[in-house]
Amino acid sequence: MGTAAKRWGFQGKQELNVASATTVRGYLNLLMANVSHHNTSPVIPLGHGDPSHFPSFRTTPAAEDAIVHALRSAKHNCYAPTVGILPARRAIADYLNRDLPYKLSPDDVYLTVGCTQAIEIVTAVLARPGANILLPRPSYPYYDTCAAYNRIEIRHYDLLPENGWEVDLDAVETLADENTVAIVIVNPGNPCGNVFSYEQLNKVAETARKLGILVVADEAYDNLAFGSTRYVPMRVFGSTVPVLTLGSVSKRWIVPGWRLGWLVTSDPDGILQKSGVIDSIVGFLNISSDPATFIQAAIPQILENTEEEFFSKIICTLRECADICYDKVEEIPCLTCPKKPEGSMFVMVKLNVAMLEDISDDMDFCLKLAKEESVIILPGRAVGMKNWLRITFAIESCLLQEGLARVKSFCQRHAEKQ
Repeated sequence: MGTAAKRWGFQGKQELNVASATTVRGYLNLLMANVSHHNTSPVIPLGHGDPSHFPSFRTTPAAEDAIVHALRSAKHNCYAPTVGILPARRAIADYLNRDLPYKLSPDDVYLTVGCTQAIEIVTAVLARPGANILLPRPSYPYYDTCAAYNRIEIRHYDLLPENGWEVDLDAVETLADENTVAIVIVNPGNPCGNVFSYEQLNKVAETARKLGILVVADEAYDNLAFGSTRYVPMRVFGSTVPVLTLGSVSKRWIVPGWRLGWLVTSDPDGILQKSGVIDSIVGFLNISSDPATFIQAAIPQILENTEEEFFSKIICTLRECADICYDKVEEIPCLTCPKKPEGSMFVMVKLNVAMLEDISDDMDFCLKLAKEESVIILPGRAVGMKNWLRITFAIESCLLQEGLARVKSFCQRHAEKQ
């Protein structure tokens, strides 16, 4: 054995540990660790939006065949261009061009490792000393994590539950200043399950134009809308304000593990090019990982060959599960759902801790629920709303009903005695 070093010149990065703890995965890992090994009941995951585990949410054979064909062709075992292969970018541009007053080109499309890498790109590209970004509350927490890691100041505007989770536009104008770079809109909504109307999105676009900021449109759940409000993509307003659209095949095709997403610029006036944002996006991609080439190669067939019947079946299943979730939550006195979900795979539910004994807040509720009932629900604080809960309904309906029945039993057991 040699002489030990007087000092090791390396150590872990504390900022990464802090950032990891505030992600959805961080919270879910904490809750899973709290499940009692003595409870023989199967764990019911109502906290994580990955329905691919369940038979009712299997992807279409057309997508599987496209992957197999691309892989077995042996033509796509190579490195891909950093922005993505041209046939995939062209196919995505055509897919997103429907109902647009102008046309996207393949050069407007950049392929990413899922929607999460697109978030990383946006926050890295927009970061500069003193910059701030407007994020919704509640929201998908990865935006907060990436913005904080890139040292962008986070300013939250509220989504108003009493108004169907509409944007508080007065607050947006009050929060913004000369250092504001962008506003993030998630539609259909994660975690609220809302779908923004054309009129609401138009007001957001006009407000962003007035403020001189771009709109980051997270449309990971695009077209997963099943209520009375028609889904409208934010890129429709690209002539009003520059829009960066984030999307993927993960949710609509129920394949989150394939990790194929995109970042798309909707900017017919060329403002993003003039400002250097386009060059910075390409620069980020030049020093980062790419989606697997064979999955990129499968995209044209996936988009072209998927039949509408598959989408209709998924929408019907989500609608039925959303109805079950809403009705079952309404039966639990300490929980209140301000609006029946109309899209995505989630709903936000208000928790009245005053009606429960020995439950201090949403985190305490979720930890004890995991331990006593083996049901995993995401605490609202994970998405910026203390004493709320985010519940996913993208799960087999029988498991959803059993899970919410356990929640009801848990609440009855902890109900404050009158």
